[in-house]
Amino acid sequence: MPVWLQALFWGTLAGAALVLGSALAWWWSIPAKFVSLIMSFGAGVLVSALAFDLVDEAARAGGLWPTAAGFLAGAVVFVAANALLARRGAKHRKRSGEKQPSEKESPGSGTAIAVGALLDGIPESVVLGLGLVAGGAVSPAILAAIFISNVPEGLSSTAGMKKAGRSAGYVFGVWGGIALVSGIASLIGYVSLQSASVGLVAFITATAAGAILAMLADTMIPEAFEEHHMLTGLFVAVGFLTAFTISQAGS
Repeated sequence: MPVWLQALFWGTLAGAALVLGSALAWWWSIPAKFVSLIMSFGAGVLVSALAFDLVDEAARAGGLWPTAAGFLAGAVVFVAANALLARRGAKHRKRSGEKQPSEKESPGSGTAIAVGALLDGIPESVVLGLGLVAGGAVSPAILAAIFISNVPEGLSSTAGMKKAGRSAGYVFGVWGGIALVSGIASLIGYVSLQSASVGLVAFITATAAGAILAMLADTMIPEAFEEHHMLTGLFVAVGFLTAFTISQAGS
C-alpha cells in the first residue's frame, strides 16, 4: 500500500472510533457514571501517548526549543479557538449530561459543536501522518491511544447531543464527517511534511501534542470528573499504564 494511502487509511480508522462511540450512545442508554469512567481511561491513554510517544520523541529528534515552542503554540491556539467556540454554544460538547444547549436554546450551537469536535480531532490525526514522515510507519502506541480515547469521546458527546434533542442525521453526520476529515488531516500531515527538516517536524508534532493536552484539560477531564470524583484518578492511571505498556511492547 502506498504510504500516502496508509496515512489516509490510519487517520480515517482512528476517526471511525468516534462513530463507534457515537453508535453505542445512540442505540443504548449508557449510565453517566460509566461514561465518566471510560472518559477518565481515555484521558489517561492520551496523557501517556503525549509524554512518551510525542513530546519525548519530538525533543529527541528535533531538540528542546522547537519542541517547547511548538507545544506552547499548540496549547495557545487550541485554548483561543476553544474559548471562541464556547461563546457560540460548544463549551460542553463532550458532556454526556444535559449541559449541551439545544438549537432552540442557543441558535448556531449545533454548528459550533461540530466545529469544536473537528478542532478536537485534527491534532490527533495530523500526528499519525507525521509518524509516517518521521519513522516510515504509524506508531502502534499512538494509533491505539487515539482509537481508545476516541470511543469515549464519541460516546460522551453523543449522549449529550441526544439529550439536547439533536437528530440522528446531525449526530452521525458530525462524527462520520470528522472521521473522513481525520483521514484527510493525516494525509495532509504526511504529504506536506515529507521533505521538512527534523526541527520543523518536531515543532509540528509538539504543536499537535500541546493542542491535545489543552483539549484534555478543557473538555475530556471535566467530563471524566463529572460523576466519579473518587475513581477518576484511578481510571486515568489505568489508561496511562495501558498506553505505556503498548508503547513499550512496540519499541
